[in-house]
Amino acid sequence: MFDRYEGGERAVLVHVDFPDQNNQEDLTEFVDLTTSAGLEVLGIITTRRSSPQSKYFVGTGKIEEIADFVQAENADVVLFNHALSPSQERNIESLVKTRVVDRTGLILDIFAQRAFTHEGKLQVELAQLQHLSTRLVRGWTHLERQKGGIGLRGPGETQLETDRRLLRERIKTIQKRLEKVEKQREQGRRSRKRANVPTVSLVGYTNAGKSTLFNKLTESGVLAADQLFATLDPTHRRIDLNRQQSVILADTVGFIRHLPHDLVAAFKATLQESREADILLHVIDASDERRDDNKHQVYLVLEEIEATDNIIVEVYNKTDKVDGLSPRAVKDPETGSYRVYCSAVTGEGLEDLLGVVADLLEEEWKEATLKLSSDDMALRAQLFDLKCVLTEQITDTGEFVLQIRLPVSDWKRLERKNEIELNHLAVNV
Repeated sequence: MFDRYEGGERAVLVHVDFPDQNNQEDLTEFVDLTTSAGLEVLGIITTRRSSPQSKYFVGTGKIEEIADFVQAENADVVLFNHALSPSQERNIESLVKTRVVDRTGLILDIFAQRAFTHEGKLQVELAQLQHLSTRLVRGWTHLERQKGGIGLRGPGETQLETDRRLLRERIKTIQKRLEKVEKQREQGRRSRKRANVPTVSLVGYTNAGKSTLFNKLTESGVLAADQLFATLDPTHRRIDLNRQQSVILADTVGFIRHLPHDLVAAFKATLQESREADILLHVIDASDERRDDNKHQVYLVLEEIEATDNIIVEVYNKTDKVDGLSPRAVKDPETGSYRVYCSAVTGEGLEDLLGVVADLLEEEWKEATLKLSSDDMALRAQLFDLKCVLTEQITDTGEFVLQIRLPVSDWKRLERKNEIELNHLAVNV
């Protein structure tokens, strides 16, 4: 679609240090992203600026230094650890004579490599197209010419307008397919709700050890690699807790600082798994010096997908890499929140983690015995639809006595729907 330089595997990295916190990026993480994409790092060029330059993002002297380095090292691609505008990409490419990719483009490329399922490929393609649609202006002047030839002369679409229209049509097609996927996921969540099987979702910064923890708890073989975004497609497994209770454990895509909005939008159905979970296990790499900042970035994404109201347990993983840090579970006496220290590799502390999950689920479930009259048959039907009725007896006066067990969220939902307080129907047995 565009006249662009070919990309390759030999990369030059460019990192700009800004005083503004919103523009700052982590250089170490950028190198990890590059190696995760399978690229060879030829060199890193760094500079400091108070703000981005409008034409080249960096100063004219620095861009000439980058061009000289690219020529000397015969580099295939220049990667910027920042988001570039379409015009900045075009201007830099014309000067350095090689392909230029910004941070968002690099992350999208990694996602494209890691997507294996039909849904994952659709999500990545949607994110790429949405990103690409903002960059059609970077095409060269031939895109602005009108088509010529028999039947095409005179007023008509320019090539640029045609490309935009084709992109819009493809985006609409993918969005419709993903809507079907979202409905299927919603049906799966409803069936788990009806079966009274709680869902526990693993969330956290990328490469925090979520998949390793998932494999250890479920005895499964999900890909777990020491690289960023090893997991894209969510995986579910049923595990038994130590109190005759089962849960569905979900492994999800890792988060990263300044996660591109196109990705958040495209992975809406996947991220919905975290929003709908009964408990979120926020996995944190205890051995990472940037763990506090990474933790903050995860909470920012959770806010964006409206999942901060969920019960969140902070799981400090990789304790085997930290001297003096013993596996244990700690409860905050003021907030009642839990923090668990464990190692997914050695298995130490995992029993404590499962115990915490079981305790929280016990607190989140409501058991009661309700006495319903003939006027409450709609409520009785709703209770049976939720599959929360353990026993039912009919009294001599024709009343129904139901012993029920259901999540507190469903209890509150029933109260709102029927505009009653269920405690008024509860009886002591």
